[in-house]
Amino acid sequence: MKTLRMTLAAVGLSAVSSLALAAANPLSVHVLNLENGLPSPGVNVTLEKHVAQTWQPLAQGVTNEQGRISELFPAKQALEAGEYRVVFKTGEYFKKVGRDTFFPEIPVIFEVKNVEQHYHIPLLLSPYGFSTYRGS
Repeated sequence: MKTLRMTLAAVGLSAVSSLALAAANPLSVHVLNLENGLPSPGVNVTLEKHVAQTWQPLAQGVTNEQGRISELFPAKQALEAGEYRVVFKTGEYFKKVGRDTFFPEIPVIFEVKNVEQHYHIPLLLSPYGFSTYRGS
């Protein structure tokens, strides 16, 4: 019983510390597979900022077992107002899971106006369609 309580306490602390870390980072993403209702681990995601006429690479990550990247924005940079693009490499993901897809990648362009806010971009994914929105 003591071991169970210690394990539950450790899991709770881990969840709290993950939330605290995510709160410090201004950008997170989450990918859910609508076909099976499960998170999509192993999706490569890139972050870029629109500068002049080009997209400047800022960061990249891979979704974890929960389909999340809780800290996508570079830790040593300050979030600035402007246009950003998150690109989900969905073709690579579907190839790994043995499925065809119509969308080899899904770019999501969004605008940061308030640098004090957290930006969360969920992607609801299927092989032949997707949806995204501003999450919390």
